[in-house]
Amino acid sequence: MATVEYPVMIRDLPQGERPRERLVNYGTEGLSNIELLAILLRTGRRGESVLQQAERLLAHFEGLRGLATAGLADLASFPGVGQAKAATLMAAFELGRRLAAVETENLSAIKSPREVAELLMGRLRFLDREHFFVVLLNARNQPLGVERISIGHLTASLVHPREVFKAAIQKSAAAVILAHNHPSGDPTPSQEDVFLTRRLREGGELLGIEILDHVVFGDNKYVSLKERGLF
Repeated sequence: MATVEYPVMIRDLPQGERPRERLVNYGTEGLSNIELLAILLRTGRRGESVLQQAERLLAHFEGLRGLATAGLADLASFPGVGQAKAATLMAAFELGRRLAAVETENLSAIKSPREVAELLMGRLRFLDREHFFVVLLNARNQPLGVERISIGHLTASLVHPREVFKAAIQKSAAAVILAHNHPSGDPTPSQEDVFLTRRLREGGELLGIEILDHVVFGDNKYVSLKERGLF
């Protein structure tokens, strides 16, 4: 005869082992990904605790990255989730992305590709399509802002110099740094990336706006075309 197991529900756990109570007692840093996800989900479903549901959800989407980039329909169709929980999850991940993108005032001058990565990695690493950004800099290389120029597969026609330098002219930028992501997670620049960078650099020379670098982002990795000697 098959062994029957009855799942432990949140209400059956000792007070000190419930995710919300653990967050109050130990802070967010003391909770696992499953526990944090369970707090967002709030309830499980018949025969399954919210912790078990959170664990299955992470496994199904192969971790936080897959979960963060999943669409509303995919999340909502997962057993026990539905549109309300799916919307909550998407809102939480979007707030995380927006927080990573917050630009603080009086940022220090950007002196290296590593500092470009510190500014943009949180915004770019989990995107599921290619996004092209420019970092606008003053004469002291301090950021004036970050502008998204295009979304989608990058081509020379899609990323037009007019759009890149329009933002720079509006902000009176002295220089810019180009940046885009590779959704594959591999930041190795393509020949198209190199061609596009050289084309934009020529446009910048005509306008007196220097392109300092083009940084390509992958999953927690990046490549500077300037460091590679590619332009």
